[in-house]
Amino acid sequence: MKRFKIVWILMALVLVLAESNSVAFNGVDTAPEHKIWDELLKKYVNEEGFIDYKGIISEKDKFEKYLDLLSNNAPSNNWSENEKLAYWINAYNAFTVKLIVDNYPLESIKDLNPILNIPTVYTVWTKKWFKIGDEDFSLDKIEHDILRKEFKEPRIHFVINCASFSCPVLRPEAFKAEKIETQLVEQTKAFINDPDRNRITKDKLELSKIFSWFDGDFKEGQTLIQFLNKYSKVKISKSADIDFMDYEWSLNDASKK
Repeated sequence: MKRFKIVWILMALVLVLAESNSVAFNGVDTAPEHKIWDELLKKYVNEEGFIDYKGIISEKDKFEKYLDLLSNNAPSNNWSENEKLAYWINAYNAFTVKLIVDNYPLESIKDLNPILNIPTVYTVWTKKWFKIGDEDFSLDKIEHDILRKEFKEPRIHFVINCASFSCPVLRPEAFKAEKIETQLVEQTKAFINDPDRNRITKDKLELSKIFSWFDGDFKEGQTLIQFLNKYSKVKISKSADIDFMDYEWSLNDASKK
């Protein structure tokens, strides 16, 4: 049994290490519109950022049409950086919603993790199950190999949604190249100042685990507190105590909130 477990651990590590270190496409010349996704989000995301999954299921053909649009219109070097960034954020969020829609009802996205007695490196996020262009993709590949590595934009952590309560809420509109800076700023401010996800006073911080998991992303040329002070309504002391809140993985289902 011990040898069997070791074999599974090695297989899982191989799957993760096999992810490409960089992603290059010979994609389409023109970035696709995100109109369908925008319409679905405006219709089925409530004011608190929770999702009416049953509503999206009722328009699944329309939703699948958008996913096909993403799969068949991979980015190319002809796109602007903002077009690429908007595409990848929307792709991450849309394929996450597909995971829930295809397996609804469920209590948590973590219920979809493979039932294997191996480390959490092999999860619903590392599994390759959809295509962008001709490449097999996982959610982690979008998040870590593209959004974090290629764009080096710490605010992406506040715009991608993991279908869970403690995640940044899903914005009720698609991300668009022409307004993405405004969207990034608004989402960052909303998350940092949300008392359900961060509790901030001048001298004491209880922060989302996101700031612990991705600590280095927020400290490029600055401290974490300096980053937070760009968006926090409360001016934080540079010597403030920092602690991290438990992460709640319950599904962000509008019908249960």
